[in-house]
Amino acid sequence: MFVSLTCILGGCSMSAEPPTENIPKSAGDLEPHHLKSLLQILSTNSDSSAQEQILTTLCNAAAFSVNHDIIRNLDGIRIIGALLSHTDTKIKAGTLNALNNLSMNLQNQEQIQAFINEIFKDILESELNSEVQLAGLRLVINMSVTNNYHEKMADYIPNLLNLMDGGDTTTKIYLLKVLVNLSANPLMTSSLLTSKAPSAVTFLFDSSINRDILIRALTFAANVSENLGRQQQWNRNCNYKEDSLYALLFKDQASLQSNLAPLLLIPDLEIKQQVSRCLRSSERL
Repeated sequence: MFVSLTCILGGCSMSAEPPTENIPKSAGDLEPHHLKSLLQILSTNSDSSAQEQILTTLCNAAAFSVNHDIIRNLDGIRIIGALLSHTDTKIKAGTLNALNNLSMNLQNQEQIQAFINEIFKDILESELNSEVQLAGLRLVINMSVTNNYHEKMADYIPNLLNLMDGGDTTTKIYLLKVLVNLSANPLMTSSLLTSKAPSAVTFLFDSSINRDILIRALTFAANVSENLGRQQQWNRNCNYKEDSLYALLFKDQASLQSNLAPLLLIPDLEIKQQVSRCLRSSERL
């Protein structure tokens, strides 16, 4: 049965008269007892319409930092995260969006990390470029800002790279944001370079491509190249497969240089800086 937010927050009566309690119109005005009621209903009501409405309200409430600790202390992250396995794509997207807003809090991330495998499952099994996939990627971007959970994401690097082949502009930008975050961690260099990668990755280094994609692709390549240069002993002892990211980017130095050099002609300081980083670091490999 459908449960309206007015009933949830204000209390329902058998009378036709509306509840007398003034219900906040803004999610930022919700009090802890409102949030507690929402979470209780979410955990016990199986109506998809009610769940979707409640998730939207919780997502909006979680956009306010004052509610981050409140929702966590009400066991909200576990309650919300339990809906990641829901079959309704709107519920999945709503769940991921709510967790994304909650993930702006580091203590919340400690609980959200328990759902990393389910989050990636939703990203990889959802339709390419869909709202579920994008919502999942936005959450992983936040979760990968620190190094804390990179190891939990390492096994999914080949999947992220593979999504580059076919992903639209927004999907590519989100994927690259995750990869840039991972590449900033030297401990992830091995996992990144040994990952299987599609040839489509090299197409990102093109002057005609979207600037936001190009900047991030160059930053990713520069980060990995610089970290690799600092790990030469490890590099000599590593056997890279022909379809690895290392083979694709760095095995043929002449090809890499020829792809990057024309980008120096682009009148964009940030692009020039990242190209220069790539060229300098790759020369040391």
